[in-house]
Amino acid sequence: MSRVLRVLLVVCLLALVPGCGADTRDPLVVLGPWTGEEGKAFEAVLDKLDDGTGRTYTYEGTRSLRETLVSQLEADDPPDVAVLNSIGELTEYARSDQLKPLAAETAQRAYPPWVPVMIVDNKVRAYWVPLKADLKSLVWSKRDAPDDKPSWCVGLASQATSGWPGTDWIEDLVLHQAGPTLYDAWARGLLDWRDPAVERAWTTWARMLGKRPPESVERSLTTSFEGVSGAGGQPRGLLRSPGFDCTHEHQSAFIRYVYAGDDVKVEPSARYLDGEPAYQDDFEVAGDMAAVFSEDPDAQQLVERLSSPAGRKIWRAQAAPSVRPLFPDTAGLSPPTSATPVEQKIDSLLTSHARTLCFDASDVMPPELRDAFHRAVLEFFRDPTQRQLDSLLQQLETVRVQVNSASGTDRTFRPPQSICA
Repeated sequence: MSRVLRVLLVVCLLALVPGCGADTRDPLVVLGPWTGEEGKAFEAVLDKLDDGTGRTYTYEGTRSLRETLVSQLEADDPPDVAVLNSIGELTEYARSDQLKPLAAETAQRAYPPWVPVMIVDNKVRAYWVPLKADLKSLVWSKRDAPDDKPSWCVGLASQATSGWPGTDWIEDLVLHQAGPTLYDAWARGLLDWRDPAVERAWTTWARMLGKRPPESVERSLTTSFEGVSGAGGQPRGLLRSPGFDCTHEHQSAFIRYVYAGDDVKVEPSARYLDGEPAYQDDFEVAGDMAAVFSEDPDAQQLVERLSSPAGRKIWRAQAAPSVRPLFPDTAGLSPPTSATPVEQKIDSLLTSHARTLCFDASDVMPPELRDAFHRAVLEFFRDPTQRQLDSLLQQLETVRVQVNSASGTDRTFRPPQSICA
C-alpha cells in the first residue's frame, strides 16, 4: 500500500471524511509466482477467503517475481503479501527489515525445512510460512522405456532464471552421493565449491548426459524446461517434444501438469544417481512461501487463513488435478478422492516415504551466488571439460567468499541454521 493510501486510510478511520468507512479500504495486494491455471486457482482461493469484514484482495501473478518485487520496494510501494520460492531472497529482505515477523498462530506453521530457524536479536523469529510444497528428487520417463540405458531430456531455458533445471541435477546428486549433512553445509555457504563431493556431482552429471552433438547442446540451451509448445500454445513436455530423442527427464513434481496422461510414469531419482544406499530415501524439496511486507494487520490475517487447513482445503478444491498443490505437514489432509495415481504417489513420497527432506540448495543461497550457479551450469553444459569445471568452481568459490564476507558483519542477525529436516 502506498504512503498516500495509508494516509487516506487513517483519515477514514478517524471519520474526518464524510461517507468514508471500512468498505472503502483498498484491496490487500498479493504478489506471487503463479500464472495461467495456477494463477486462476489461487485467485479463486482469495475470492473465497472471506473474513467477515468485507476486505477484498488483488492478486498480481508474474514470472519475473524478483524483478517486480525489487522495483516495488525501491518505489516504497511493496505488496502487502508476497509469495516467494527463495529462502535466500527472503533472508535478504528479513535482514534489511523489510519483512514483518509472523503472528504467533501463523508461526506455528513454519514447518522445516521450508522455514529454517532464524535468530534475530537473540530471538527465534519466523518471517515466512510455506503455502505449498514441491518434491524435486523425481525422474519422469516414457512408460515403455527401458531403465537400464536412459537417454536424458534436458531443457535449460527459463527466461531470467535459465539454468535452474541443471542446478536441480547438481543438488540432487550432492544430496544422494554425499548425504544431507554435507548438502546442508554446501547450501548454507559453509563448504568450498571445490570440495571433492561437489566436484563429483558435476562430473557425474556430465557422464550421465553423455557426449552430445553441438546441435543437441544448443537445442537444450534454448528450449524451455516445459518443452516445445503444441496445439494452442500449450507446453507438452520434453519427453513429447520433437527434436528430443530421449526417454527420461529429471524434473520436479510440478511438471505433472504437462504429463497428465498414463503414458508417462514417475519415480524417485535416487536409483539413477550413483548415490549411497543410506541416502536413497532423502529428497530435495522446494516451496512457495508467504511473507508479510505490510503493517496492515489484515495482511497477517490473510497469511494465517491461506496457511490454515481450511485454506488448503479450498485451494485443493479450486485447482484442476494437474495443478493441484502439494502441502507440507499434511496430517489430517489426505489427497482428494479424485487424485490421479501420479498425484497420490508424489504425495505419498513427500509425506510418508521420505526420511529426510532438504530444501533446494540454490534457493537457499544468496541471490548473487544462486545466479552465478545458474550461469555456471549453462557454461558447463556447453563445455563439460575438466578445465572448464575447475574454472567455474573457482569462480563460484570466489562469489561464496565475497557474499559471506559482506553478510558476516551483522551480529544481530543469524542466517538460516539448517535446511534439512
